[in-house]
Amino acid sequence: MTQLPGGCEAEISAETFDIIGRVLKARSGFSLEGYKDKCVKRRINIRVRATQAPSPEDYCELLIHSATEQDHLLRVLTIHVSHFFRNPSTFQKLSKEILPALLEERPDRPLRLMSMGCAGGEEPYSLALIIREHFATALAEGRVTIQGTDVDAATLDNARAALYHPDRLAEVAPELLARWFIREGERFRLHREISSLVDFAHADLNDINGFQECDLILCRNVLIYFERGRQEEILNSFADALRSGGTLVLGKSETLFGEVRKRFRTVCPVERIYRVI
Repeated sequence: MTQLPGGCEAEISAETFDIIGRVLKARSGFSLEGYKDKCVKRRINIRVRATQAPSPEDYCELLIHSATEQDHLLRVLTIHVSHFFRNPSTFQKLSKEILPALLEERPDRPLRLMSMGCAGGEEPYSLALIIREHFATALAEGRVTIQGTDVDAATLDNARAALYHPDRLAEVAPELLARWFIREGERFRLHREISSLVDFAHADLNDINGFQECDLILCRNVLIYFERGRQEEILNSFADALRSGGTLVLGKSETLFGEVRKRFRTVCPVERIYRVI
């Protein structure tokens, strides 16, 4: 099967798609199950074109024999564009209302804050900056822990390095940039005092039984890549993981639906913030 003309994407057969899925599963444990086929196939075709493979079947053969290409494809499939304080109004809501309320309600135990699908670490580090700037006493008392998770190990390595191009920092206030970032050539490294506040771990949202108990979950602009049925399974797992009164924050293009809506009450519909019942 040859590449289609005029920029159209080549059709990936069910058999080829299945083989690609099994190769990725064997390579890293990453599963294509539950993801939207159209989205996944579009990203596979990016690598078909990049490698100049004559067809998806030829690309599949290359993938089977090339660990390097397997890593390239994993990166394309799991990439999520992010930057610090993405959707600033969401972080303002967290800083002014959500986090103070959670700290007040839980005076005797640490808050566990989770950023799921954290990509390069910008989101959990944004949380860390808020905690350091506005809740330093609670932090010093050991009342807050932050974890970022992602399915791509290489992306997590980049997150741990905490080195960013300026375009990832456009929403960082100048005073925060001066106080907490160190210029290294054309990039900026987050100060160790902040980066050390975040623990990173490999996790796949398809592993819906592996979520740890927590008080706040940010999972923004990730669920849109999953089929509706898997989205609902993941949302139910979030509800299971959140302690009583815990908070869920979704992306602006995501919302609760189906039976899972009964497990949350809406805190702020504009910012997609919900509280588990």
